[in-house]
Amino acid sequence: MTTGAADAWKQWREKRAEKVSAPYGPLALTATHWVEDHPDGRLPAIPGTWVADADGVVLTATGAEGLTVDGRPFAGEVRLAADPGPEAEARVALGEKRLLVLVREGVWGVRVYDPASEARRGFHGIEATPYDPRWSVPARFTPYDDTRTVRVGNADGRERGLALAGELAFTLAGRQRTLRVAQQGDGLLWAVFADATSGDTSFRFRFLYPPAPDGEGRTTVDFNRAQLPPCAFADHFICPLPPPGNTLDVAIEAGERALGRPRRAFG
Repeated sequence: MTTGAADAWKQWREKRAEKVSAPYGPLALTATHWVEDHPDGRLPAIPGTWVADADGVVLTATGAEGLTVDGRPFAGEVRLAADPGPEAEARVALGEKRLLVLVREGVWGVRVYDPASEARRGFHGIEATPYDPRWSVPARFTPYDDTRTVRVGNADGRERGLALAGELAFTLAGRQRTLRVAQQGDGLLWAVFADATSGDTSFRFRFLYPPAPDGEGRTTVDFNRAQLPPCAFADHFICPLPPPGNTLDVAIEAGERALGRPRRAFG
């Protein structure tokens, strides 16, 4: 069973590297522009005029500016809602770049994904600790009566709401511990956490996605699959920081730790 789990972990690692280094993966993000920060409607190094209102973003451009919308050369005015993803299918493009419209708490922005980004070209993998079954433990999810939204700092220095669905209880290193978690539409749980290695031998915080709990709330916490947040790959992501209670006082020496470094040549 341990061998099977270790093999599954290796496959997960391979898929993670593929996803991160994909043409429009997180390494390709080169900018996030908040439209309200540019009252003249001109975003840095992006053609056209971008104006936000309560319902979306209105883009105005001439044909000479080289934008395409829905795969066709664009000239005129179009109203854009938030792109549902994936990033490669963003409605607006500039050559190989994809200009993805997003909204966070009523604030509209535009992200620029460039397959030729320096970060993508210089990617050397993700450093991770070898699989260790001791870091995979049973857990029980207890939902809150109602979703609780807490204000937390984000990687870009702003504070935003983080909706939490309940608490995940488990025993690790001989002690009972809990994490406050969100729950996605498919039932998958999501924890933003830090531990005694954070900012030292691992990135300052990490993400974990435990499987959807069964009818009795049972699931598994596998820190071997702790992963770097998107902001570890590009400074332009706005990842939430761990909510109160999600900084564990144990050194979790498992999972992804940091971006890989180029190997030095000797001789």
